[in-house]
Amino acid sequence: LHDALPISMDFILRWLITAIAVGAAVWIVPGIDVVGTEAWIAVGLVGLILSLINISIKPIAQTLSLPLTCLTLGIFYLVVNTAMLYLAAWVAEGVFDVYLHIASFGSAFVAAIVVSIVSALVNSLIGNENTR
Repeated sequence: LHDALPISMDFILRWLITAIAVGAAVWIVPGIDVVGTEAWIAVGLVGLILSLINISIKPIAQTLSLPLTCLTLGIFYLVVNTAMLYLAAWVAEGVFDVYLHIASFGSAFVAAIVVSIVSALVNSLIGNENTR
C-alpha cells in the first residue's frame, strides 16, 4: 500500500494513524485530557502536530539521545517519545489554543507508550510499515 501512495497521501495516512493513536491515549490514559475544545478537533490537531514533529524533530532527538538509548537498552527511546508528546501539546496550545492536559510525566510516559502501540497496530492492520 505504501509504495502506491503519493507523498501527500502518505502524510495524510500518517496523520490519521497518529490521530487515532492520540485519541486512544486520551481515552485510555488517566491524566491525559482535552480541555475546552471538541475532543475530535483537539485529537486531530494534536495528531497533526505530532505527525509533523515525528517527521522533523524526532529523528534529531533520537540521534542526539542515542548514547543514552544504548545505555538503557532502548528504554530512553520512550522518554524521547514522551518529550515529543509534551512538545505537541505545547505547540497545540500555543498555536491553535487547543489544550491537551497532561497531568504528570507518568501520564505522558504511559500515553507515549499507548500512542506507539496503537500506531504500530493500525500500521500493521493496513499494511503500512513505513509510517512511525
